[in-house]
Amino acid sequence: MQITEHHIIGAKNLLNNCAGLKKGESLLIISERSDLGWYDGKTARFISEEAEKMGINPTTIVVGRPENVRCPKLHSQIENHDCTIFFSRIGDQDRFSRPKPGTRSVMCYIRDMDMLASPFGTTPYQAIRDLKDAVDDILIHAKDIDISCPLGTDFSGSLDKNKKPKHKDVGVLRFPLGVPAPIEAENFSGRIVMDRYLAPTGSSVYEPPFVKIDEPIFAEIKEGRIINFTGPKNEVEKVKAHYQNVATGFNIDPAIVHSWHAGIHPGCTYTVPESENPDRWSNTVFNDPNYVHFHTCGDYAPGEISCTLPGHSIKVNGTPLWQDGKLLPHMFEKTSQCIGKWPELASLFNYSAA
Repeated sequence: MQITEHHIIGAKNLLNNCAGLKKGESLLIISERSDLGWYDGKTARFISEEAEKMGINPTTIVVGRPENVRCPKLHSQIENHDCTIFFSRIGDQDRFSRPKPGTRSVMCYIRDMDMLASPFGTTPYQAIRDLKDAVDDILIHAKDIDISCPLGTDFSGSLDKNKKPKHKDVGVLRFPLGVPAPIEAENFSGRIVMDRYLAPTGSSVYEPPFVKIDEPIFAEIKEGRIINFTGPKNEVEKVKAHYQNVATGFNIDPAIVHSWHAGIHPGCTYTVPESENPDRWSNTVFNDPNYVHFHTCGDYAPGEISCTLPGHSIKVNGTPLWQDGKLLPHMFEKTSQCIGKWPELASLFNYSAA
């Protein structure tokens, strides 16, 4: 493959803008085997080469698929480097943990060289971070949030203003940064559609990893708990059995809807069909504004089962922040200021030019 200027911009965006690496620092790159189908391997090697050119000291470890028991030797190596970049699902498993003081970790969702060179990889990290902070502020201080979708989702609520949110945003850095902080669902009620597939959240490994839904059903929810599933009997029984299987395996409450978030990065255009690998698909497209992602099954972030819906609309105090799967930053002052500050964001959100 011919290396282009966009590949180099993407590499610097990861190494400098996101990871904050400086000359002389040590970098551990954890690269998942390419034959597992999630990462191409070439991108991790390219990032290592670019890091060396910048005077950074990289070491690469190739790993297999994630397991539910963490490897002590790998953990020790992570702690002994200034920075770790995960081109591996292992990094996603502990994204809510805190790195050793003085070190930092980056979970990378760039699957291949094409994604690195795309707007998903090259849009300045600081620009998306500013947008995330603005969206966080809008959602956390909202009086009312209403989520809907073309298939009939009707889910609404707000955060409890009398106490601090119990959830924490992730402890590791993410590249690209594609979602706001998860919004706790304990004060949300209504119904959400479950359609196509339910997939893992990336937190743990279990079998089977997903369930195929042939006809849409509804999860009926009251104050962050699933009180019933309604719809075609065969589909309802299939989904109930999946929830019970996962809950039994981890000794957790299957009824909890812990939190939700929608994507904020229009540069995330993942075209591999969902049916090829629903797990990989779900854990990639969550960055795309066209999808809202619900964390369910378990009273902790991010739970164990994710439900991902396309084409949603989310109104904040009656004003749409997402409409038909598009983030509308111009509708709110804080997000509009980000668009004015960053020309790269103005280009990303220029839907008329798409």
